[in-house]
Amino acid sequence: MELSEVHMKLEKRYGAHNYEPIPVVLERGEGVWVWDVEGRKYLDMLSSYSALNHGHRHPKILNAMRLQMEKLTLTSRAFYNDVLGRFEKKLAEIAGYDKVLPMNTGAEAVETALKIARKWGYYEKGIPRYEGNIIVAEGNFHGRTITIVSFSSEEQYKDGFGPFTPGFKMVPYGDVEAMEKAVNDRTIGILVEPIQGEGGVRIPPDGYLKELRKLADEKGILLMFDEIQTGLGRTGKLFAWMWEEAKPDILILGKALGGGVYPVSAVLADDHIMKVMTPGDHGSTFGGNPLAAAVGIASIDVLLEEDLPERARKLGDYFLNELKKIDSPYVKEYRGKGLLIGVEIKDEYGGARKFCEKLATMGILSKETHDTVIRFAPPLIIRKEEIDWALERIEKVLKEPL
Repeated sequence: MELSEVHMKLEKRYGAHNYEPIPVVLERGEGVWVWDVEGRKYLDMLSSYSALNHGHRHPKILNAMRLQMEKLTLTSRAFYNDVLGRFEKKLAEIAGYDKVLPMNTGAEAVETALKIARKWGYYEKGIPRYEGNIIVAEGNFHGRTITIVSFSSEEQYKDGFGPFTPGFKMVPYGDVEAMEKAVNDRTIGILVEPIQGEGGVRIPPDGYLKELRKLADEKGILLMFDEIQTGLGRTGKLFAWMWEEAKPDILILGKALGGGVYPVSAVLADDHIMKVMTPGDHGSTFGGNPLAAAVGIASIDVLLEEDLPERARKLGDYFLNELKKIDSPYVKEYRGKGLLIGVEIKDEYGGARKFCEKLATMGILSKETHDTVIRFAPPLIIRKEEIDWALERIEKVLKEPL
Protein backbone atom coordinates (compact mmCIF):
# COMPACT_ATOMS: atom_id res chain seq x y z
CA MET A 1 0.00 0.00 0.00
CA GLU A 2 1.35 3.42 -0.96
CA LEU A 3 1.79 6.02 1.77
CA SER A 4 -0.84 8.11 -0.05
CA GLU A 5 -3.39 5.34 0.54
CA VAL A 6 -2.55 5.30 4.24
CA HIS A 7 -3.20 9.04 4.60
CA MET A 8 -6.38 8.97 2.55
CA LYS A 9 -7.79 6.07 4.56
CA LEU A 10 -6.90 7.85 7.79
CA GLU A 11 -8.78 10.97 6.76
CA LYS A 12 -11.76 8.99 5.50
CA ARG A 13 -11.91 7.15 8.81
CA TYR A 14 -11.64 10.15 11.14
CA GLY A 15 -12.61 13.18 9.06
CA ALA A 16 -16.11 14.38 8.20
CA HIS A 17 -16.94 13.55 4.59
CA ASN A 18 -17.80 17.07 3.48
CA TYR A 19 -15.11 17.12 0.75
CA GLU A 20 -14.25 14.85 -2.14
CA PRO A 21 -10.61 15.70 -2.90
CA ILE A 22 -8.66 14.71 -5.98
CA PRO A 23 -6.76 11.59 -4.76
CA VAL A 24 -3.37 13.23 -4.21
CA VAL A 25 -1.72 13.56 -0.77
CA LEU A 26 0.51 16.63 -0.72
CA GLU A 27 3.47 17.03 1.59
CA ARG A 28 5.58 19.95 0.35
CA GLY A 29 5.25 23.06 -1.79
CA GLU A 30 7.51 25.71 -3.28
CA GLY A 31 6.56 28.39 -5.78
CA VAL A 32 4.14 26.90 -8.30
CA TRP A 33 5.13 23.29 -7.53
CA VAL A 34 4.00 20.76 -4.92
CA TRP A 35 5.13 17.23 -4.09
CA ASP A 36 3.13 14.30 -2.73
CA VAL A 37 4.20 11.87 -0.02
CA GLU A 38 5.68 9.54 -2.65
CA GLY A 39 7.82 12.38 -4.03
CA ARG A 40 5.80 12.92 -7.22
CA LYS A 41 5.89 16.51 -8.49
CA TYR A 42 2.84 18.52 -9.60
CA LEU A 43 2.16 21.95 -11.04
CA ASP A 44 -0.44 23.65 -8.83
CA MET A 45 -3.06 25.08 -11.18
CA LEU A 46 -5.65 25.76 -8.49
CA SER A 47 -3.71 27.92 -5.98
CA SER A 48 -6.05 26.92 -3.15
CA TYR A 49 -8.88 28.73 -4.93
CA SER A 50 -6.67 31.82 -5.47
CA ALA A 51 -5.32 32.00 -1.91
CA LEU A 52 -1.85 31.23 -3.29
CA ASN A 53 -1.48 34.11 -5.74
CA HIS A 54 2.08 34.57 -4.46
CA GLY A 55 2.90 30.87 -4.79
CA HIS A 56 3.70 28.37 -2.06
CA ARG A 57 5.87 29.58 0.81
CA HIS A 58 7.00 32.88 -0.67
CA PRO A 59 10.30 33.69 1.12
CA LYS A 60 9.44 37.31 1.93
CA ILE A 61 6.03 36.39 3.37
CA LEU A 62 7.47 33.49 5.36
CA ASN A 63 10.21 35.75 6.74
CA ALA A 64 7.69 38.38 7.85
CA MET A 65 5.68 35.63 9.52
CA ARG A 66 8.71 34.19 11.32
CA LEU A 67 9.83 37.58 12.60
CA GLN A 68 6.36 38.35 13.96
CA MET A 69 5.98 34.89 15.52
CA GLU A 70 9.09 35.57 17.56
CA LYS A 71 7.57 38.77 18.97
CA LEU A 72 3.78 38.61 19.36
CA THR A 73 1.07 36.52 17.70
CA LEU A 74 -2.24 37.31 19.39
CA THR A 75 -3.65 40.03 21.62
CA SER A 76 -7.37 39.90 20.80
CA ARG A 77 -8.90 43.28 20.03
CA ALA A 78 -9.08 44.10 23.75
CA PHE A 79 -5.76 45.89 23.19
CA TYR A 80 -3.94 47.66 20.38
CA ASN A 81 -0.96 46.04 18.71
CA ASP A 82 1.88 47.68 16.81
CA VAL A 83 1.22 45.99 13.43
CA LEU A 84 -2.49 46.23 12.68
CA GLY A 85 -2.61 49.98 12.03
CA ARG A 86 0.21 49.70 9.49
CA PHE A 87 -1.58 46.88 7.70
CA GLU A 88 -4.87 48.77 7.62
CA LYS A 89 -3.14 51.90 6.27
CA LYS A 90 -1.37 49.98 3.51
CA LEU A 91 -4.52 48.12 2.44
CA ALA A 92 -6.72 51.23 2.59
CA GLU A 93 -4.25 53.20 0.49
CA ILE A 94 -3.75 50.64 -2.28
CA ALA A 95 -7.51 50.04 -2.53
CA GLY A 96 -8.56 53.68 -2.12
CA TYR A 97 -10.83 53.51 0.93
CA ASP A 98 -10.96 55.32 4.28
CA LYS A 99 -11.44 52.34 6.55
CA VAL A 100 -10.62 48.64 6.90
CA LEU A 101 -12.39 46.10 9.12
CA PRO A 102 -10.11 43.04 9.44
CA MET A 103 -11.41 39.49 9.81
CA ASN A 104 -10.03 36.01 9.14
CA THR A 105 -11.90 34.06 6.47
CA GLY A 106 -13.74 35.07 3.35
CA ALA A 107 -17.12 33.95 4.66
CA GLU A 108 -16.57 36.04 7.79
CA ALA A 109 -15.78 39.04 5.60
CA VAL A 110 -18.98 38.58 3.61
CA GLU A 111 -21.02 38.30 6.80
CA THR A 112 -19.30 41.45 8.06
CA ALA A 113 -20.12 43.35 4.87
CA LEU A 114 -23.77 42.30 5.14
CA LYS A 115 -23.94 43.58 8.72
CA ILE A 116 -22.35 46.89 7.76
CA ALA A 117 -24.70 47.29 4.79
CA ARG A 118 -27.82 46.45 6.78
CA LYS A 119 -27.00 48.83 9.60
CA TRP A 120 -26.20 51.56 7.06
CA GLY A 121 -29.55 50.92 5.39
CA TYR A 122 -31.46 51.38 8.64
CA TYR A 123 -29.42 54.14 10.32
CA GLU A 124 -28.30 56.20 7.31
CA LYS A 125 -30.68 55.49 4.42
CA GLY A 126 -33.72 55.34 6.70
CA ILE A 127 -35.21 52.04 5.56
CA PRO A 128 -37.77 50.82 8.12
CA ARG A 129 -35.94 48.60 10.59
CA TYR A 130 -35.50 44.99 9.49
CA GLU A 131 -37.46 45.48 6.28
CA GLY A 132 -34.44 45.95 4.04
CA ASN A 133 -33.39 43.70 1.19
CA ILE A 134 -30.10 43.00 -0.56
CA ILE A 135 -30.04 41.84 -4.18
CA VAL A 136 -27.70 39.02 -5.18
CA ALA A 137 -27.01 37.11 -8.40
CA GLU A 138 -27.99 33.59 -9.40
CA GLY A 139 -24.96 31.28 -9.40
CA ASN A 140 -23.28 33.19 -6.58
CA PHE A 141 -20.83 31.70 -4.12
CA HIS A 142 -19.99 33.84 -1.09
CA GLY A 143 -19.28 31.18 1.52
CA ARG A 144 -20.98 28.47 3.58
CA THR A 145 -22.59 30.12 6.60
CA ILE A 146 -26.34 29.80 7.19
CA THR A 147 -27.01 33.35 6.05
CA ILE A 148 -24.84 33.01 2.94
CA VAL A 149 -26.33 29.71 1.81
CA SER A 150 -29.74 31.29 2.37
CA PHE A 151 -29.23 33.25 -0.84
CA SER A 152 -27.48 30.54 -2.84
CA SER A 153 -29.09 29.15 -5.99
CA GLU A 154 -27.28 25.83 -5.49
CA GLU A 155 -29.78 23.51 -3.82
CA GLN A 156 -27.15 21.22 -2.29
CA TYR A 157 -25.68 24.15 -0.36
CA LYS A 158 -29.08 24.68 1.28
CA ASP A 159 -30.41 21.14 1.64
CA GLY A 160 -31.01 20.36 5.30
CA PHE A 161 -29.75 23.68 6.67
CA GLY A 162 -32.93 25.76 6.99
CA PRO A 163 -34.71 27.78 8.19
CA PHE A 164 -32.95 30.43 6.17
CA THR A 165 -32.15 34.09 6.70
CA PRO A 166 -34.66 36.38 4.96
CA GLY A 167 -33.94 39.70 3.28
CA PHE A 168 -32.34 38.67 -0.03
CA LYS A 169 -33.58 38.80 -3.61
CA MET A 170 -31.95 36.91 -6.47
CA VAL A 171 -31.71 37.90 -10.14
CA PRO A 172 -29.85 36.36 -13.11
CA TYR A 173 -26.11 37.09 -13.17
CA GLY A 174 -25.05 39.61 -15.80
CA ASP A 175 -28.56 41.01 -16.27
CA VAL A 176 -28.65 44.71 -15.33
CA GLU A 177 -32.30 45.12 -16.32
CA ALA A 178 -33.35 42.35 -13.93
CA MET A 179 -31.27 43.97 -11.20
CA GLU A 180 -32.95 47.33 -11.81
CA LYS A 181 -36.42 45.77 -11.68
CA ALA A 182 -35.60 44.11 -8.37
CA VAL A 183 -34.67 47.40 -6.67
CA ASN A 184 -37.42 48.91 -4.54
CA ASP A 185 -37.72 51.43 -1.69
CA ARG A 186 -36.51 48.79 0.78
CA THR A 187 -33.34 47.90 -1.12
CA ILE A 188 -30.11 48.40 0.83
CA GLY A 189 -27.68 47.32 -1.82
CA ILE A 190 -26.33 44.86 -4.38
CA LEU A 191 -23.83 42.08 -3.70
CA VAL A 192 -22.08 40.32 -6.61
CA GLU A 193 -18.79 38.76 -7.66
CA PRO A 194 -17.12 40.56 -10.61
CA ILE A 195 -16.47 37.07 -12.00
CA GLN A 196 -18.20 34.02 -10.55
CA GLY A 197 -15.39 31.60 -9.70
CA GLU A 198 -17.23 28.74 -8.01
CA GLY A 199 -20.16 29.35 -10.34
CA GLY A 200 -18.02 28.09 -13.22
CA VAL A 201 -15.71 31.02 -14.07
CA ARG A 202 -18.70 32.95 -15.37
CA ILE A 203 -17.74 36.31 -16.83
CA PRO A 204 -20.51 38.90 -17.14
CA PRO A 205 -21.08 40.97 -20.29
CA ASP A 206 -18.77 43.93 -20.84
CA GLY A 207 -20.06 46.98 -19.00
CA TYR A 208 -21.97 44.98 -16.38
CA LEU A 209 -19.96 46.25 -13.42
CA LYS A 210 -20.10 49.83 -14.66
CA GLU A 211 -23.87 49.61 -15.13
CA LEU A 212 -24.25 48.27 -11.58
CA ARG A 213 -22.23 51.22 -10.34
CA LYS A 214 -24.50 53.60 -12.24
CA LEU A 215 -27.63 51.86 -10.95
CA ALA A 216 -26.44 52.02 -7.34
CA ASP A 217 -25.71 55.73 -7.70
CA GLU A 218 -29.09 56.45 -9.25
CA LYS A 219 -31.01 54.53 -6.59
CA GLY A 220 -28.90 55.64 -3.62
CA ILE A 221 -27.98 52.08 -2.62
CA LEU A 222 -24.72 50.34 -1.83
CA LEU A 223 -22.69 48.41 -4.39
CA MET A 224 -20.74 45.53 -2.81
CA PHE A 225 -18.20 43.43 -4.68
CA ASP A 226 -16.98 40.13 -3.31
CA GLU A 227 -13.39 40.06 -4.62
CA ILE A 228 -12.22 37.24 -2.37
CA GLN A 229 -11.17 35.23 -5.44
CA THR A 230 -10.86 37.93 -8.10
CA GLY A 231 -9.01 40.51 -6.02
CA LEU A 232 -5.30 41.10 -5.46
CA GLY A 233 -4.16 40.58 -9.03
CA ARG A 234 -5.94 37.40 -10.12
CA THR A 235 -7.75 38.87 -13.16
CA GLY A 236 -4.89 41.06 -14.40
CA LYS A 237 -5.75 44.17 -12.41
CA LEU A 238 -5.19 44.79 -8.71
CA PHE A 239 -8.97 44.43 -8.32
CA ALA A 240 -11.38 43.16 -10.97
CA TRP A 241 -13.58 46.26 -10.62
CA MET A 242 -10.72 48.26 -12.14
CA TRP A 243 -11.40 46.74 -15.56
CA GLU A 244 -14.48 48.97 -15.75
CA GLU A 245 -13.65 51.68 -13.19
CA ALA A 246 -16.65 50.52 -11.18
CA LYS A 247 -15.37 51.06 -7.65
CA PRO A 248 -17.79 49.51 -5.13
CA ASP A 249 -18.97 51.15 -1.92
CA ILE A 250 -17.93 48.04 -0.01
CA LEU A 251 -15.04 45.82 -1.12
CA ILE A 252 -14.64 42.32 0.34
CA LEU A 253 -11.20 40.67 0.30
CA GLY A 254 -9.68 37.44 1.59
CA LYS A 255 -7.73 34.42 0.32
CA ALA A 256 -4.54 35.93 -1.22
CA LEU A 257 -4.49 38.64 1.44
CA GLY A 258 -2.99 35.96 3.69
CA GLY A 259 -0.17 35.20 1.27
CA GLY A 260 -1.03 31.51 1.24
CA VAL A 261 0.21 31.04 4.80
CA TYR A 262 -2.45 32.44 7.13
CA PRO A 263 -6.18 33.33 7.00
CA VAL A 264 -6.60 37.08 6.53
CA SER A 265 -9.70 38.86 5.23
CA ALA A 266 -11.04 42.39 5.28
CA VAL A 267 -13.97 44.63 4.42
CA LEU A 268 -13.21 48.10 3.08
CA ALA A 269 -15.49 51.15 2.92
CA ASP A 270 -15.36 54.91 3.30
CA ASP A 271 -16.11 56.75 6.54
CA HIS A 272 -19.72 57.62 5.71
CA ILE A 273 -20.51 53.89 5.56
CA MET A 274 -18.11 52.36 8.09
CA LYS A 275 -19.08 54.89 10.77
CA VAL A 276 -22.20 52.83 11.54
CA MET A 277 -20.01 50.23 13.24
CA THR A 278 -19.48 51.17 16.87
CA PRO A 279 -17.74 49.38 19.79
CA GLY A 280 -19.54 46.13 20.54
CA ASP A 281 -21.29 45.87 17.14
CA HIS A 282 -18.93 43.33 15.66
CA GLY A 283 -15.62 41.64 16.32
CA SER A 284 -13.34 38.64 16.20
CA THR A 285 -10.78 37.33 18.69
CA PHE A 286 -8.33 36.55 15.88
CA GLY A 287 -9.37 39.24 13.37
CA GLY A 288 -6.60 41.82 13.05
CA ASN A 289 -4.12 39.87 15.15
CA PRO A 290 -0.47 40.95 14.80
CA LEU A 291 0.59 37.80 12.98
CA ALA A 292 -2.18 38.22 10.39
CA ALA A 293 -1.33 41.91 10.00
CA ALA A 294 2.37 41.19 9.42
CA VAL A 295 1.51 38.55 6.83
CA GLY A 296 -0.95 40.93 5.18
CA ILE A 297 1.64 43.69 4.88
CA ALA A 298 4.17 41.31 3.31
CA SER A 299 1.55 39.91 0.95
CA ILE A 300 0.67 43.38 -0.33
CA ASP A 301 4.35 44.30 -0.66
CA VAL A 302 5.14 41.22 -2.75
CA LEU A 303 2.07 41.77 -4.91
CA LEU A 304 3.22 45.29 -5.78
CA GLU A 305 6.98 44.73 -5.92
CA GLU A 306 6.66 41.78 -8.31
CA ASP A 307 3.81 43.43 -10.27
CA LEU A 308 1.76 40.27 -10.04
CA PRO A 309 -1.42 41.81 -11.53
CA GLU A 310 0.45 42.63 -14.74
CA ARG A 311 1.99 39.16 -14.83
CA ALA A 312 -1.51 37.72 -14.50
CA ARG A 313 -2.73 39.88 -17.38
CA LYS A 314 0.06 38.99 -19.80
CA LEU A 315 0.37 35.32 -18.94
CA GLY A 316 -3.38 34.89 -18.64
CA ASP A 317 -3.89 36.26 -22.15
CA TYR A 318 -1.21 33.91 -23.44
CA PHE A 319 -2.57 30.87 -21.58
CA LEU A 320 -6.16 31.44 -22.70
CA ASN A 321 -5.19 32.09 -26.33
CA GLU A 322 -3.13 28.89 -26.43
CA LEU A 323 -5.94 26.88 -24.85
CA LYS A 324 -8.34 28.14 -27.52
CA LYS A 325 -6.09 26.56 -30.14
CA ILE A 326 -6.81 23.11 -28.69
CA ASP A 327 -9.50 21.56 -30.88
CA SER A 328 -11.08 19.18 -28.41
CA PRO A 329 -14.30 17.22 -29.02
CA TYR A 330 -15.10 17.53 -25.31
CA VAL A 331 -14.85 21.30 -24.84
CA LYS A 332 -17.85 23.59 -25.06
CA GLU A 333 -15.99 26.83 -24.26
CA TYR A 334 -12.68 28.28 -23.08
CA ARG A 335 -13.10 31.49 -21.07
CA GLY A 336 -11.27 33.58 -18.51
CA LYS A 337 -9.70 36.83 -17.42
CA GLY A 338 -6.11 37.06 -16.26
CA LEU A 339 -5.10 33.80 -14.63
CA LEU A 340 -8.65 32.77 -13.77
CA ILE A 341 -9.60 30.41 -16.60
CA GLY A 342 -12.42 27.95 -17.09
CA VAL A 343 -12.66 25.10 -19.59
CA GLU A 344 -16.30 24.04 -19.87
CA ILE A 345 -16.89 20.41 -20.80
CA LYS A 346 -19.94 19.49 -22.88
CA ASP A 347 -22.75 18.01 -20.80
CA GLU A 348 -22.77 14.70 -22.65
CA TYR A 349 -19.28 13.81 -21.42
CA GLY A 350 -20.27 13.45 -17.78
CA GLY A 351 -18.62 16.41 -16.11
CA ALA A 352 -15.12 17.75 -15.57
CA ARG A 353 -14.03 15.52 -12.68
CA LYS A 354 -12.57 12.74 -14.81
CA PHE A 355 -10.49 15.27 -16.74
CA CYS A 356 -9.09 16.74 -13.51
CA GLU A 357 -8.21 13.27 -12.24
CA LYS A 358 -6.42 12.46 -15.52
CA LEU A 359 -4.53 15.76 -15.37
CA ALA A 360 -3.37 14.87 -11.86
CA THR A 361 -1.80 11.64 -13.17
CA MET A 362 0.15 13.83 -15.60
CA GLY A 363 1.40 16.23 -12.94
CA ILE A 364 -1.18 19.03 -13.13
CA LEU A 365 -3.46 19.83 -10.20
CA SER A 366 -6.82 21.37 -11.06
CA LYS A 367 -10.35 20.97 -9.75
CA GLU A 368 -13.76 20.84 -11.29
CA THR A 369 -16.18 23.59 -10.43
CA HIS A 370 -19.91 23.69 -11.08
CA ASP A 371 -19.59 20.06 -12.23
CA THR A 372 -18.73 20.77 -15.87
CA VAL A 373 -15.87 23.28 -15.66
CA ILE A 374 -12.15 22.67 -15.21
CA ARG A 375 -10.69 25.69 -13.43
CA PHE A 376 -7.10 26.72 -14.10
CA ALA A 377 -5.87 29.38 -11.66
CA PRO A 378 -2.13 28.94 -11.06
CA PRO A 379 -0.07 31.17 -8.76
CA LEU A 380 0.57 34.54 -10.39
CA ILE A 381 4.33 33.93 -10.18
CA ILE A 382 4.08 31.19 -12.84
CA ARG A 383 6.47 31.49 -15.81
CA LYS A 384 5.63 31.16 -19.51
CA GLU A 385 7.77 27.99 -19.74
CA GLU A 386 5.69 26.41 -16.98
CA ILE A 387 2.47 27.31 -18.77
CA ASP A 388 3.87 25.73 -21.94
CA TRP A 389 4.74 22.58 -19.97
CA ALA A 390 1.15 22.45 -18.72
CA LEU A 391 -0.36 23.15 -22.14
CA GLU A 392 1.28 20.05 -23.64
CA ARG A 393 -0.34 17.86 -21.03
CA ILE A 394 -3.69 19.65 -21.08
CA GLU A 395 -3.89 19.23 -24.85
CA LYS A 396 -3.19 15.52 -24.54
CA VAL A 397 -5.94 15.05 -21.92
CA LEU A 398 -8.47 17.10 -23.92
CA LYS A 399 -7.80 15.18 -27.12
CA GLU A 400 -7.30 11.55 -26.16
CA PRO A 401 -10.25 9.13 -25.92
CA LEU A 402 -12.05 8.95 -22.58
